[in-house]
Amino acid sequence: MPRDNQTMLQCFEWYLPADGSLWRQVAQMAPRLARDGFTALWLPPAYKGASGSDDVGYGVYDLYDLGEFAQKGTVATKYGTRQEYLEAIAALHRFGVAVYADIVLDHMMGADETEKVPAVRYDPGDRQHPVGQEQTICAWTKFTFPGRGGKYADFCWDWHCFDGTDWDEAGRCGGIYKFHGKQWDGEVDRENGNYDYLMGADLDLGNEQVLAALTQWGKWYLQTTGVDGLRLDAVKHMRFDFYTRWLCEMAAARGEALPAVGEYWHADCGALEHYLQQCGGCMRLFDVPLHYKFYTAGQAGGSFDMGSLPQDTLSCRQPQQAVTFVDNHDTQPGQALQSFVPRWFKPLAYAYILLRQEGIPCVFYGDYFGIPHDGIPPLQPVLGALVAARRDLAYGPQHDYFDHADIVGFTREGDSCHPGSGLACLLSDGPGGEKRMYIGTAFAGCRFYDLLGGRPDTVTVDGDGYGTFSVGGGVAAVWGLCP
Repeated sequence: MPRDNQTMLQCFEWYLPADGSLWRQVAQMAPRLARDGFTALWLPPAYKGASGSDDVGYGVYDLYDLGEFAQKGTVATKYGTRQEYLEAIAALHRFGVAVYADIVLDHMMGADETEKVPAVRYDPGDRQHPVGQEQTICAWTKFTFPGRGGKYADFCWDWHCFDGTDWDEAGRCGGIYKFHGKQWDGEVDRENGNYDYLMGADLDLGNEQVLAALTQWGKWYLQTTGVDGLRLDAVKHMRFDFYTRWLCEMAAARGEALPAVGEYWHADCGALEHYLQQCGGCMRLFDVPLHYKFYTAGQAGGSFDMGSLPQDTLSCRQPQQAVTFVDNHDTQPGQALQSFVPRWFKPLAYAYILLRQEGIPCVFYGDYFGIPHDGIPPLQPVLGALVAARRDLAYGPQHDYFDHADIVGFTREGDSCHPGSGLACLLSDGPGGEKRMYIGTAFAGCRFYDLLGGRPDTVTVDGDGYGTFSVGGGVAAVWGLCP
């Protein structure tokens, strides 16, 4: 029996206020988000970061501090306290919404003490190439967590737990330093020669003590929070077999497989497919190549070949392994991977990811609720209508019409488990027009209307199951069954 569609919401953006209110807001929004059609929320990292309540969560300091201990100048994280986090998860669960936790196990930052460590500096553009001779640096690598006092775990981290770092405190000098006796992980992304090192103190994922500590923490975290799935940060920088093993350990502890989606940031679909092969397909991946298709199309101002949208994307090549998205916290204005899809193209991009059968779509908080920091308003009501259309209409066999440079489309025939389901979608980055598409003989004689309100007419499906549907210039049209 067909299931209801899954739809994820990334429930944060980079510039949320550092007032500790997000967890409370999530709990309050839980009924609304469930009604809107979201089946899962991706929540930001919940543990204490090096910048305390100002840390978005990726500068990991203490994995065990979920906003419980006076560390880094604050008890609460940017998003609230441990109790508020657990209450938010419970509220979402009451309304049938799954929770994906953001997991950052690549690096740590904000150490409590420095250590003298022999190290060699490496070329940032070629991490296979050393620059100079071995020297002794003063590295921030001793993590003792005095504010937590050994509660939950007494493991303390020192330089032997890491491969390298980016700062010599003695010389007040930045760089990429690899520690004596260490090696960068061999099976990682090949950008910059070897992209094991990303930031902070880089975890040595070949160290059995480190693996044991991360496994112990993962089991504690799952038992403590009851989250349903994981968003895995920076997997391209971590040895490709790490999560194969770690997720297996988590599944054994949970008693069932744990859904996970990894962030492998690469525009080449082949790189994503290679990672999936190497990790045994133990997770889904975000469809980064598709994001860049949207960004390029939006920048092109009508000259992009819309017929090429599905090509060389993960959702096309391996749809069962893809999580599709339009933008996220890293691509929004001012961030490291800034590639924000122009506003005019976003309805087209969201119609594409929300209404097609390939992949699980993820809606960005900054699009759904806006980004006040940059004066960006919510993409409403169109985005709300598209999420609702996925919830109610986007079911059944799919028929594609990616046969034109300016106007492309697809239809869904609907199914008997979702009365009234079925739709026709057209996308145009040019002047608009029409396309004759098959939507199914079950709709013969039925009338359809554009639920986005852009087309004033209706379309009647003929006896062969075809309708001639239209779309305006530079917009999306979504045709649903007339009430």
